[in-house]
Amino acid sequence: MAHEIIFSGIQPSGKLHVGNYIGSIHQWIQMQKQDEGDYIFMLANLHSITVAQDPALLRSYIHQLTAWYLASGLDPEKTEIFVQSQNPDHPYLAWMFDCMTPMGWMERMTQYKDKSTKQGERTSVGLFHYPSLMAADILLYDATIVPVGEDQTQHIELTRDIAEKFNHTFGEVFTLPKIRLVGEGARIMSLQNPTEKMSKSAHDPAGTIDLLDTADEIQKKIMRAVTDSGSEIRTGEDKPALTNLLAIYSAFSSKTSDEITHEYMGKGYGDFKKGLAEVVVAGLDPIQKKYHTLIQDTSYLDGILSTGLASARMRSSAKLQKATEAMGLLL
Repeated sequence: MAHEIIFSGIQPSGKLHVGNYIGSIHQWIQMQKQDEGDYIFMLANLHSITVAQDPALLRSYIHQLTAWYLASGLDPEKTEIFVQSQNPDHPYLAWMFDCMTPMGWMERMTQYKDKSTKQGERTSVGLFHYPSLMAADILLYDATIVPVGEDQTQHIELTRDIAEKFNHTFGEVFTLPKIRLVGEGARIMSLQNPTEKMSKSAHDPAGTIDLLDTADEIQKKIMRAVTDSGSEIRTGEDKPALTNLLAIYSAFSSKTSDEITHEYMGKGYGDFKKGLAEVVVAGLDPIQKKYHTLIQDTSYLDGILSTGLASARMRSSAKLQKATEAMGLLL
């Protein structure tokens, strides 16, 4: 089997919730258990500042996210964990890509169009160039697999386009990454609005289960979650709320949605929600305990990040040198 390099990351821009855990971290841990190759997981704080951030909070989120990575089960012996802004190779390569990427490619990006419509005049140039930096993040490490949700596939396709254009123009430098769509529950929706993704940035406290929520808070949020018409507990396009709740249940119970549906056949939404709250609380309890221990030892967390950065820079500096030589930027 080919040796893979798996790359991904999360923005340290707010409190993590179960959507982040199920859609990203939990999926990475399952991949790591398969021992497919090298794992590089980044704290994408340069991406975070496309919108205004409180500097003190942004710094604190670095330790918090690192602690959640480790508490959830990522093995620091098998994983390079580093902070994006501490590696200047990322913005350097992103600028190189900016200078060769057609405006039309960026203007077609769905997320840019959606977010800029909402932000209006507050839209930053950084948001427009976000995909270029994301391409640099991935291509610096010869990543062969990028695990993403469906909402990120367009960015990976653009990354491949940029790599192909660079290789065609300046010679073979970059590896074209493959998209790996993450599994069931990769896109967890709000408990109050199942048409909107659960989000760190959205003002939807009742619809978001934070990883630090207490057992009582989790139970209350789940019991108050919206449901669909009818009483049947199943997935389906006509059951967006139940489909979302079943995805959460599946992730924390290791049961399939079909198995859970069979278990609650003939039972009501109340019984289902009570069971869901129990498995979420039980699943988060050991992770929360590890997190509270880790977050007290910031020197240990800094050591993990320092080691990860050194390894990451060994990879990225070699790739950047090859790219700058090919482009004629080195004498």
